[in-house]
Amino acid sequence: MRPLPPMPHASPPDDAAPPFADTPAALRAQGLRFPERVEVSSPVCYADELDAAYREAGDREELLAALNELLEAERAGARITLRSAAETDDPALQRLVTDIHRDEVRWCGVLIDAIQSLAATPSTRTGAFYERAMAVPDLGARLALLNRGQGWVVRKLQALLPRIGDAHIHGELTAMLVSHQQNIARLDAQQQAAGGPTQR
Repeated sequence: MRPLPPMPHASPPDDAAPPFADTPAALRAQGLRFPERVEVSSPVCYADELDAAYREAGDREELLAALNELLEAERAGARITLRSAAETDDPALQRLVTDIHRDEVRWCGVLIDAIQSLAATPSTRTGAFYERAMAVPDLGARLALLNRGQGWVVRKLQALLPRIGDAHIHGELTAMLVSHQQNIARLDAQQQAAGGPTQR
């Protein structure tokens, strides 16, 4: 048998595609842009968002604590004025104390609504100021103490209002502040006319 002649080595045609390569140099040679470095999102941005959420939650808790503290104080004021109005025979003083009582009841309702609008449960307690005031037997001295308590509410509201972003709650508490300032002035004027002590 005659041996077969050696087969010639096949050479690739001129238009054969080069082997695929995905190295940066090969991609650049094909005119493709290859990023030398891939940037990934930093977790710091998410940390900032979480910090903001925690701050917001903290602000909400502080606001609720302040609103409940005011509610307990207003409830104390409502009870003090209710009992005190019944202890005087002076029609003008009785009307004034009754007016203040109605305001205190109104602001209790406003504070309850504000707390519930924040998806929280209002406090049911009465502030310790009630027992303190009712321990004063003299009506004039008790009303002077009541007015000092009203002054405390004014200062609390003045400190709280700049931190409230909710427009409705801000408006209601602003009205509450003005009402307390007016009642302080009215009761001070009555006390001065009667020759008794004032809240200052």
